[in-house]
Amino acid sequence: MKLSTTTTTLLLLLLYTTTTTTLSPPSTTLDPKQLRALQSLYIPTTHDPCTQPPHNATTCDSATPFRHLLSLRLTNCSDDLSLSTTALSSLSTLTSLTFLDCHTPIVHFPTSLTTNLRSFTSINSLQHLTGVFLSRFSNLTDLNISGDTIKSSGIRIITSNMKSLTTLTLSNTNLTSFIPKHWNPKLTHMDFSNNKLNGTIPTSLTLLESLKILNLSSNQLTGEIPTSFGDLISLQNLSLSSNSLSGSIPGSISTIPRLTHLDLSSNQFNGTIPRSISEIKSLKYLNLAHNSFHGVMPFNASFISKLEVFKISGNDNLCYNHSTISKTVSKKLKLGIAACDKHGLPILPPPAAEEPESSADDMSSGDYDDDDGGNVKKKNGDHDNGPNKVVLGVAIGLSAVVFLIIFLVILSKCDWRLEIED
Repeated sequence: MKLSTTTTTLLLLLLYTTTTTTLSPPSTTLDPKQLRALQSLYIPTTHDPCTQPPHNATTCDSATPFRHLLSLRLTNCSDDLSLSTTALSSLSTLTSLTFLDCHTPIVHFPTSLTTNLRSFTSINSLQHLTGVFLSRFSNLTDLNISGDTIKSSGIRIITSNMKSLTTLTLSNTNLTSFIPKHWNPKLTHMDFSNNKLNGTIPTSLTLLESLKILNLSSNQLTGEIPTSFGDLISLQNLSLSSNSLSGSIPGSISTIPRLTHLDLSSNQFNGTIPRSISEIKSLKYLNLAHNSFHGVMPFNASFISKLEVFKISGNDNLCYNHSTISKTVSKKLKLGIAACDKHGLPILPPPAAEEPESSADDMSSGDYDDDDGGNVKKKNGDHDNGPNKVVLGVAIGLSAVVFLIIFLVILSKCDWRLEIED
């Protein structure tokens, strides 16, 4: 049977279309150089990374004819991952770069990339980080390094060129030295927790009126909290726990209107606790445990019950007013401090009653009766004044030996006399 010309043409067109669809790579709007860079980083590109990003790892601009990457997040990277300067050069359009659990050594970042980035994050990822390396990211507004050791003589080396920083996290990075005094006044987030920072808290930090989060916990800071801390009018979270800070809590802290989280635990703070803390309407978390506060705790049950977390144990000279907080409520709230006496001092618990000492004599001597079951029991109320059984047994044994010796001596004399008479 002969096919018509029209039918033949349709079949050829269908065959061409099928072949083209099978052999052609998936269409993409991403710059080909950046597509190859993603492939070298083991990021799936079977779908267009701009229109169907893998696990939200990429975002792109809207340029034509090719789009360009604006953000890239590498998560749980393969052990075979190796950063290359060539791939990073192709990604110089990035403004945000994130590494999450990607254990790989750093390489040289091209200047075109370091100056274009606005956000840089490495959490449990990059190895051999240095302060000098990070200082080259001069236009950052957001820097987050957590769980990665940074070799640097101090924070100032890292941040001195970053004039636009608004969010800064350098946590658990083994940093030493002091907290710098000068910062971008628009800084909103500062987290230096779990390092080895020493010195005092700079008073200049209280000039950061936009600061919302300040976390300096688990360092080696000393001195007192600046009295002007109340000037941090935007502060919501203040964590100074696990340092060696001392002195009293400045009353100005209670004037911070949006403060929701206050953690001063595990320091050497002393003095009395300001009653004005209970006037912070937004407060939800309050931890004053393990310090040296004394006197009467100024909070009542109503205030404590409104908090989501309240900890005050570990202050041995602190006590609560039992007229405002009953013992039942104290146990329910798990205060961990004693009630106050009429002088405002902790009521010490009564000494534990001493148990009478028992001796071996008590256990082994005395008058005993047989009960109905044939068991031996001691008479109730009888006191044991007789000789020890061991001593009595030894005495009887010695007496028997002496008697035997005397008997033998007498017997031998009798035999001697009989021999003489014979």
